[in-house]
Amino acid sequence: MNWKKTALVVIDMENAFIDPASPLCIKNALATVPACGRVICAARERKMPVFFVNRVYRKNGSDVEFTRYQSWFDGGRYLAPGSKGVLSIEVPQEFQPKDGDYTIIKPRFSAFFQTELDLILRRLGVHTVFLAGTTTPNCIRTTCYDGISLDYNIAVIEDCCSSNTEEIQRVNMEDMERIGAVILSAETFLAADFAGTDLAGEIRQRVQADETAPE
Repeated sequence: MNWKKTALVVIDMENAFIDPASPLCIKNALATVPACGRVICAARERKMPVFFVNRVYRKNGSDVEFTRYQSWFDGGRYLAPGSKGVLSIEVPQEFQPKDGDYTIIKPRFSAFFQTELDLILRRLGVHTVFLAGTTTPNCIRTTCYDGISLDYNIAVIEDCCSSNTEEIQRVNMEDMERIGAVILSAETFLAADFAGTDLAGEIRQRVQADETAPE
């Protein structure tokens, strides 16, 4: 695999979602931190671009989803800029950006929705995106579907993602695999023990070469 044509996107590993004391905590998120940390280190060693894509809400709530506004208002206006503690945008050491990493703030679930992620990936020549973070049925899944819609090869690192129950995790992984994502483990990623097929690129070449096909 040409690792320079790949990228690692880590989503929403903020205190508000991983601290067990937070009412927003995703039950299994904290347990994924060590595996995520190993994957991030390996990605940097391979010179893969690493993106930390997080959620930050304006203090006045003008950018909060209407379906979440009341819980945001009643819950202490969590994920505010510069916030500290349980309901904050602070992240564990494993998710602190280093030189060469990218930080993106997303306004909704998908890391692609109204962000510069697609623009930067295309500028870097990336064709395969590995996903990690939380939560699987929301931010990971919507990013996966948007990535496939934008013609990226998508791979989801299963034990670096989290849901509130094992059943939610299982069915969402199965759905993403059925739609065309590659599902792999952190150990498989670390060992590079998988085929790195650029399926999207192969299809583009076939279409371009098929000059006899009708419009």
